[in-house]
Amino acid sequence: MTQLMAQWSRVSFTVLDILLVALIIYEVLVMIRGTRAAPMLAGLAAVAVALYLARIGELVTLNWLVSHLLPYVVFALIVVFQSEIRHMLSDVGRRVSFLRGSAVEGDSYDDIVLAANLFSQHQTGALIVIEREIGLRTYIESGVAMDARLSYDLLATIFRPSAPLHDGAVIIQKDRLAAAACFLPLSMNPVLSTQMGTRHRAGIGITEETDAIAVIVSEETGAISMAVGGKIERDLTVEQLREHLSNELRRYMSPVALPTVVQNDESDAHMESPLRASSPLGADGDTDPELERPL
Repeated sequence: MTQLMAQWSRVSFTVLDILLVALIIYEVLVMIRGTRAAPMLAGLAAVAVALYLARIGELVTLNWLVSHLLPYVVFALIVVFQSEIRHMLSDVGRRVSFLRGSAVEGDSYDDIVLAANLFSQHQTGALIVIEREIGLRTYIESGVAMDARLSYDLLATIFRPSAPLHDGAVIIQKDRLAAAACFLPLSMNPVLSTQMGTRHRAGIGITEETDAIAVIVSEETGAISMAVGGKIERDLTVEQLREHLSNELRRYMSPVALPTVVQNDESDAHMESPLRASSPLGADGDTDPELERPL
């Protein structure tokens, strides 16, 4: 009986060991998917296989070279993958603080709804992209890195017409605002090119290439739109936007009280974009593609 218990204990620890290693490998692959580290890791694996075959084939000179350079490979990997390692450790740290849970994250996405309502009332153009499974690091690196907690106040500040970062897109990763003033690919759909301006085509373009969600507010009409999978729904109400985001993100977003905006001449003049007074506008309120900063 004692021997049986000892064997069962060894088997249990072996299985646990295998599961932990598999989990670590899986998490690493998930974190580098969609980033520039993925092809680099594939190239590194190919080099490792070639060196293993060289060792089996008893290539003396190559084996000597590898044995002398191998101690420095670890430092080289840290230098090459420093950005990915930093992001991985940050993600692990956020997962450890799981007690804050999805409620905080859900509240963060409510801030997007509140900000869209503000932009719609003041007819302020805005483009907000929410990352899902496919990484957007390539587009994040094209903008101004922020890595700040997502909030209504931060979005309202970034998209103020007088703010230096109001052109371009904001990219959201979970409950973090990763970057602002990001360049996005424009949709090549010939029908959309004649019906919509640069901002809307950029919002659709990023959803054609990834599984991201794009929330767009027209500068001319204040209409709220949402793009998913290369398709766009226009003229959404705030409640419809909240419902669509909740469905796409598979979480319940509790209704929140919308701020009441007092309309007066001073506030309208304050929120009005200087581009609208002097630049031709597209069909949806965006500035002409030749005059507006490309996304």
